[in-house]
Amino acid sequence: MMLLRDKVVLVSGIGPGLGRALAVRCAEAGADVVLAARTRHRLDAVAEEVTAMGRRAVTAAVDITEPDAARRLADVAADSFGRLDVLINNAFAIPPMTDLLDVDLDAVRAGFETGVFASLRLTRECAPLLAERQGSVVMINSAVLRHSRRTFGAYKMAKTSLLSMAQSLSTELGPRGVRVNTVAPGYIWAGSLQWYFAHLAQERGVDPQQVYDETAATTDLRKLPEPDEIADAVLFLASPMARAITGQCLDVNGGEYHH
Repeated sequence: MMLLRDKVVLVSGIGPGLGRALAVRCAEAGADVVLAARTRHRLDAVAEEVTAMGRRAVTAAVDITEPDAARRLADVAADSFGRLDVLINNAFAIPPMTDLLDVDLDAVRAGFETGVFASLRLTRECAPLLAERQGSVVMINSAVLRHSRRTFGAYKMAKTSLLSMAQSLSTELGPRGVRVNTVAPGYIWAGSLQWYFAHLAQERGVDPQQVYDETAATTDLRKLPEPDEIADAVLFLASPMARAITGQCLDVNGGEYHH
């Protein structure tokens, strides 16, 4: 289904996993894309995939935490396409996985800078363009919202703040015709998680498939979501199919948590 036919989508945080899947699935759904990340070779690789589908791709190698990065990205969209229909805030940095009683607060602040403040700045800069198109914003969050396990405190703080911000932006931007929603993935079966499971398997002296099966058994569907499956949920919220949905958080976790 061409849910985003002839739309323009800006995706931050392009990488080999979910970032790539978001860009590629948007292109498959008919969109042209603006791709943002710090790493030039990753941007170029994803841009090649998009153009091979017959869609246009513009890349911007930026550090999303720099004060002028958001304005630059909004300008790239305006200058390259003359419009912007969808903003997907995917850039993030995982804060230290340390108990809150011990965590370095400067490191926590750095996590907020990438995962919260950068998303706010980019949404603010893109808001006028999005309002012209009755567009939408999707924030990529995390299933960390749904638990309070030790060492995840700083991460949960940042992602909870991102969710609250998205809900408030929905209220502010709704009268201008802009929808703001959130997708909260659980496990994402991609490179980083695959490496981690292989590492755990080696430590335990078992096959990596055993680690996968044990983890998947904690979900209702008995499988871990893949990047394309997360991206499809984002596409839905970004598309006209969700035209009456705003201020919501859609969990995509295979039934690991119910909300």
